[in-house]
Amino acid sequence: MSAYLKKWLSISFLNLLLVALLGFILRYKIAFYLPFIDQKNVLHSHSHFAFSGWITQTLMVLLIHYLCLKGGEQILKRYSWLLYANLITAYGMLISFFIEGYALFSISFSTLSIVVSWVFAVYFWKDLNKLQNNLISHLWFKAALLFSVLSSIGTFGLAYMMISKSINQDWYLACIYFFLHFQYNGWFLFAGIGLVVSQIEKSTTLNKNCKSAFWFFCLACGPAYFLSILWIPLPEFIYGILIAAIIAQLAGWGLILNELVKYRTLISKQFSKYGKVLLILSAIAFSIKLVLQSGSIHPALSQLSYGFRPIIIGYLHLVLLAVTSIFIIGYIISLLLVPLTKKLITGAFIFVAGVIINELLLMFQGIAALTYTVLPYINTLLFVAAAILLTGIFTMFIGIRKQI
Repeated sequence: MSAYLKKWLSISFLNLLLVALLGFILRYKIAFYLPFIDQKNVLHSHSHFAFSGWITQTLMVLLIHYLCLKGGEQILKRYSWLLYANLITAYGMLISFFIEGYALFSISFSTLSIVVSWVFAVYFWKDLNKLQNNLISHLWFKAALLFSVLSSIGTFGLAYMMISKSINQDWYLACIYFFLHFQYNGWFLFAGIGLVVSQIEKSTTLNKNCKSAFWFFCLACGPAYFLSILWIPLPEFIYGILIAAIIAQLAGWGLILNELVKYRTLISKQFSKYGKVLLILSAIAFSIKLVLQSGSIHPALSQLSYGFRPIIIGYLHLVLLAVTSIFIIGYIISLLLVPLTKKLITGAFIFVAGVIINELLLMFQGIAALTYTVLPYINTLLFVAAAILLTGIFTMFIGIRKQI
């Protein structure tokens, strides 16, 4: 286990702890009273730091680790400054959004964060080309980088509207969902699957089904964006394309699950016991996400989904916590990239319990909202769920730090 991984992954878990702390503050303000905190500013700080300081930072570390295993640790010198640069921009957004919301400093740090992601994409793409080029995992990695760059169009669209003071509500939301879609359905998803595929490739040559799964997901990713903006009147032919994209994603996921079952003995040897449990939970959450996403093609369901805030928050937390965060933690534990301590494992499963409780509460709140029913004590219960999440992450962080 390299000092590089110990250092950067401990920073990643610290960042996750800060994300959870901001979420805890948000839930406290909703449930009780915190007059000196601006809710919207904290929300922006929470979401931007979750994307850049936790998920993107950690995926960068894991991808660089993959290169080190292939080409030696001298590669670290090439990427070290990029990791520091991304960290600086992430903390810049954390602080500036918390203090001022969308303003000069927060927009500046957001822009710099995008530039860092572009440079990382160029560096990593070039280094992948220096390695063996017929690996399927490299297709997933390259697509992840492309979608990461593509997502920035949404950010620049937002910046233009704010600078020009010509904000149109539909276009404003369309830009936000453009960024979100190509981040979590592109950059996060493709990088994560690529990491798992790269582990299987260490021991065997994957067949054409794995490549077919990649193309199903890759070709569907762009059109699937329209699922996020179905409240906007769209041409009829778009719905046909969306149905094809949904079918392609379900087919791709089916092929991936089939391959995972096929190589289960191999995977069992490479991945630790507790890590496999977390990865399975992440896969279940992703399956639920695909089913919900497929159902949203129906216009009535789409209007309901995007008309009620608890449903939107529940869906985003499903993707970012249940799918992405549990996957990242599970992958790190699976490959023993940090010392496997009792506190780390305990914290991981407290975190999972918090995620499940949080999702169930948001689901109940969303269903109640459809009939304009207010659930008693729901905000207090969601605050308790946030406290459980924070406790789990703090326990994991302590478990990692004690071994460094």
